[in-house]
This record gives sequence, structure tokens and C-alpha cells, in this order.
Amino acid sequence: MKTLFIAFLLFFAHIDAPTAAPSASDGQQDFNWELGTWETKLRRLGKPLSGSQEWLEYTGTTTVTPLMDKRANIVEFDVQGAAGRISGVSLRLYQPASGQWSLHFANLANGSMTEPMQGSFKLGRGTFFGQDMLNGRKILVRFLIIPLSQDLWRFEQAYSADNGKNWEDNWIAVDTRQSVLPSRVR
Repeated sequence: MKTLFIAFLLFFAHIDAPTAAPSASDGQQDFNWELGTWETKLRRLGKPLSGSQEWLEYTGTTTVTPLMDKRANIVEFDVQGAAGRISGVSLRLYQPASGQWSLHFANLANGSMTEPMQGSFKLGRGTFFGQDMLNGRKILVRFLIIPLSQDLWRFEQAYSADNGKNWEDNWIAVDTRQSVLPSRVR
């Protein structure tokens, strides 16, 4: 149902009344830096919130493509390692009323979309929060996007099972720019 709703939103988003150009600080262009193809190196905690410290390593690519005048984008994520392959897609939507973005991730292994995370960028750093289920228990999720340089970015995901008192990193990806999308799609 969520997928159908999102498809509906994307299809009809272009018929909105014209609006003024976005201001430089409204957040609408916060993901422009990421458009293009990136080499991704990922470390993932094998069993989050279990006390285990076994990290799994993967490499692959991430491609970010703009949609709807850059008020949305699609992230295609595909990495492989000794533990297997992770392929997914993330739909990011800008919310003008709040000045925030919603991030919707679908793992292609199960075809399910996670609950969206909400957040924004402050001083170039993105912070997003959401809720999820892990092994039958409700958890909080925090996702950080941290610039290391113009062409090098770090993505950190952490879980909390105690309402945000303690966080455990479980996903650390470092992306290195490989190419920028052609100007006709930027």
C-alpha cells in the first residue's frame, strides 16, 4: 500500500500549482551534491543489538538520480561481500511544509519498504530519525550523512532499543564519487 501511495504522489506531483523558486536555505536542494555514481564501501554489524561485534564488509556502487525538479531522488544501492549481496532502493521526498526530507528504503531481498525516516541538513550534515522493528521489538533508527570532502561522504546508521538513551552503530558506508550525472538529468 505504501508503494502504491508513493507512486501516486510521484505521478501527480507535477500538476501542482507553480511555486516560487526555492530559497537557498529551505532544504529543497540538500541532496544535489549526491547526484551521480559513487563507489560504496560498507561495514555492517552482523547481529545488531545483540552484543556481537562481528562486522561484515561489502563493496559496490550507489547511484543517485533526481526526480521532480530535485524535490525527490532515487538511490540505487548494490554491494557485495563474503556475507552476500545487499541491493536496495531509497526514495527521498522533500516536504516543503516542514523543510524536511523523508527517506523510504526498500531492501530488494524481501521487497518491503521500511518506515520512513524524517530529517534535514544543518551545516552540511544530515540527521534523520525513524522507527523500525528488529527481532520483534520496536527500535529507533538514526541515520547520519557526514561530509568528509566534496567527493567523500560517510553514512552511519544506528539503532536504539531504549528510546534513544543509547545508540549502537550498525551500518557505516563511505562513498567516493565516481561520476556526476549528465546535465540533462541533473
